[in-house]
Amino acid sequence: MIRHIVMWDVNGTTAEEKQENIERLRSCFHGLRGRVPGLLHLEVGVDVSKIDYACDVVLYSEFESWEALAAYAVHPEHLRVRDALAGVRIARHQVDYEVQSDEPVLSTTL
Repeated sequence: MIRHIVMWDVNGTTAEEKQENIERLRSCFHGLRGRVPGLLHLEVGVDVSKIDYACDVVLYSEFESWEALAAYAVHPEHLRVRDALAGVRIARHQVDYEVQSDEPVLSTTL
């Protein structure tokens, strides 16, 4: 399984503008659910910490393979979302990595 994590800072000169852009981003990406082959999971999280170095929004998604992630990058629905969000983001950070099925899951329970 491949994890694809993208974090953005969004445009907005007021808190209201920024929130509108966050909601627009969330709505656009949620619209991809069930439309892209190989996309297993997709969630959008919005930062609540308001720490000055935190990003505004994170996209957490899982794909069945590297090929599925590559196909997502050029999928018409993803390209439609990318175009619809042009100008919304002012910074972008990305991490893609493979998760082995035999890797242990860390628990926070002692």
